[in-house]
Amino acid sequence: MVLTLLKAKPETKLGKQICKVVLDHFEKQYSKELGDAWNTVRDILTSPSCWQYAVLLNRFNYPFELEKDLHLKGYHSLLQGSLPYYPKSMKCYLSRTPHRMPSERHQIGNLKKYYLLNAASLLPVLALELRDGEKVLDLCAAPGGKSLALLQCAYPGYLHCNEYNSLRLRWLRQTLESFIPQPLVNVIKVSELDGREMGDAQPETFDKVLVDAPCSNDRSWLFSSDSQKAACRISQRRNLPLLQIELLSHVQLFATPEEPARLCGLPDFSVHGILQVCN
Repeated sequence: MVLTLLKAKPETKLGKQICKVVLDHFEKQYSKELGDAWNTVRDILTSPSCWQYAVLLNRFNYPFELEKDLHLKGYHSLLQGSLPYYPKSMKCYLSRTPHRMPSERHQIGNLKKYYLLNAASLLPVLALELRDGEKVLDLCAAPGGKSLALLQCAYPGYLHCNEYNSLRLRWLRQTLESFIPQPLVNVIKVSELDGREMGDAQPETFDKVLVDAPCSNDRSWLFSSDSQKAACRISQRRNLPLLQIELLSHVQLFATPEEPARLCGLPDFSVHGILQVCN
C-alpha cells in the first residue's frame, strides 16, 4: 500500500504536510464521534497557523519586559479570576488572535524565561490545587510542561517526575534543567519507571498525583513525515485504552486516602473504555 502526503493548507506558515492515511482515519473515527462539529475541529487541526499556544512565564527568571510586550501585543491573562484556585505566582498569557512566540533555545546554565504549551494543559494542574510543602507525583511527566506549571503554583516539599520512555525522559530532564534553579532541583526526583508497577513500591506516598496518561497525540501524527510509522501508530493507538486503564487502576495506590488522583489527556475512545472498567 502506498501512503501519500497531502500538502497542508496554504495559510499554514510552518510548511507542514498532512499525512493522508492519518487524516483518513480521523475522518472515519471523529465524524462518528463528533458529528457536525468535526468539520470545525478538522479545519483547526489541519491549520497549524490557527493553533493557540499559551505563554507560561517562568517565575524563577521572571521576564518583566516580555510581560509588558505581551500586553502591548494584545495578550491577556489566562483564566485568572474565573477559577477557585489560581495562584498569583502562575502567570500565563494567551493571544486573542492566532500567534506563536518563538521557542527559546536550551542553554546550559541559563534559565529560560517562558514555556510554550497548550493552554488546556494547565487545567489538570490547577485542579490539583497544589500547596507549599505537599508531596506530588507527575506520573507521565515528559516533556515537562505540567511539572513546570506545578512549580509555578507552589513550592512542593517533594516532586517526583516519572517518564517511562527513555527518549522523552531526556526531553523532561532538559526542560527541568532549562527552567528550574539549582536549589529547587534538590526537592525533585526524576525516574524512568513503569507507572503500572510503581504503586506497590510507594503506597500512599503522595498528597497529589497528576496523570497525563499516554494519549493518541493526534495533532503530531497528523503531520507525521513518515507515513509508515504513522500507519503503525494508528494500529497501536487501539491499545492505548488498555494502558490507560492499567495506569488508572494502579495510580490510586500512590495517593493518600484523602487525595484522589487527577487524570487528563484521555480522548473519547479512551474515556468510554476506562469508565466501563472503573464503574
